[in-house]
Amino acid sequence: MNRFVYSVLLYLILPFVPLKLLWRGIKQPEYRQHWGERFGFYNAKVTKPVIWLHCVSVGETRAAEPLVKALQLQYPSHQILLSHGTPTGRDTSKALFGDLVTSVYLPYDLPFAVNGFLKHFKPSIGLLMETELWFNLIAACKQREIPLLLVNARLSESSANAYAKLGKLIREGLQNLSAIATQTADDADRLKLLGATNISIDGNLKYDAKAPASLLAQGERLRASFGEKRFVLVCASTREGEEALLLPALKALAVTQPQLLVLLVPRHPQRFAEVANLLQSQHIKFVYRSDLLQGTQICQTLGSHVQFVLGNSMGELFTYYAASDIAFVGGSLLPLGGQNLIEPLSLQKPVLIGPHTFNFADASARAKQLGAAIEVSSVNELAEKIEILMQNQQQRDNMAKAATAFNNSVGGATPRMMHLISHYL
Repeated sequence: MNRFVYSVLLYLILPFVPLKLLWRGIKQPEYRQHWGERFGFYNAKVTKPVIWLHCVSVGETRAAEPLVKALQLQYPSHQILLSHGTPTGRDTSKALFGDLVTSVYLPYDLPFAVNGFLKHFKPSIGLLMETELWFNLIAACKQREIPLLLVNARLSESSANAYAKLGKLIREGLQNLSAIATQTADDADRLKLLGATNISIDGNLKYDAKAPASLLAQGERLRASFGEKRFVLVCASTREGEEALLLPALKALAVTQPQLLVLLVPRHPQRFAEVANLLQSQHIKFVYRSDLLQGTQICQTLGSHVQFVLGNSMGELFTYYAASDIAFVGGSLLPLGGQNLIEPLSLQKPVLIGPHTFNFADASARAKQLGAAIEVSSVNELAEKIEILMQNQQQRDNMAKAATAFNNSVGGATPRMMHLISHYL
């Protein structure tokens, strides 16, 4: 495939895009807003030279936080622009940075939309987080001599195999990037096989992210609302299909372990209602996190008969981890690649993960090797490990110490990437 064919295919899909946005807007009304931005039309004011970062959704935006703060400190005369692909990414940007950054949607990768974006903002530099490869955008930046870097880059083996099928398109796209900073040597090797050049291995920005004090304080308040003598398991960032596997095993465990409290936090907010219905269908008594806390005020304390809480809020994962004794990190029971286990480890929480963690392969391997995380192959094994950890304070303490060792062994990606950026800005 070449870029002309790629663009033709995108134009053929274009008439169906509004239907997709409307459909997604049924569950998430934010998808019905800011349509003009998705086609390259912007109202955001530009008053300074622009440093632009593309962070497609929540995970990438949170990972970029230490880099954004470093850029603000080192380049105060520049305006920071964050582009996103999802409403939750955009909301996370507002929660983290408020009005100190400009947040917009990245346009679809159509030549006219991409040109509208670049013409309006005229970025001095562009930083694409992780694996966001948009070939018309890359080509337009190259044509306009805008340095465009792929940072915090990761590429799983399955994604590399899929990209390889694009042939010339992926090779030219990677070679048109000014530089690539990968998380690991394996990521660098896979990108080189696809034709990438000018690669450095700078580590993972997610290791540098710190829990905001406000979220930790909120975690203490949430824990207080659970009542005394509860053992709190957070099942964080669970994905579609996982709750149906988890709930029967956890419900049975709660019968034999009445002090257990399960804090269930789905990855995507549009699934809150779906998971609530699933809890109800299995006759599990639960309350919403929003019923326990309003702002900083405790509205309700759980009775001992309630053993499940549904985390129906966004941007509070650190709050949930702070309120827990141990954490299961979702997206890993099914072949979805796993979610961010670095956050609970940063709070010295014992971590359980499933077998599918290719999105965090390096962190998972390191955490398991140090004894900070335990991998389980099934929900039954997960329930067994939870019960063992509940009854063994010494093992939990050992895992917490291992998490500290994990945290001390990583980090430093932010200054390395800042050094790389300084060559282009």
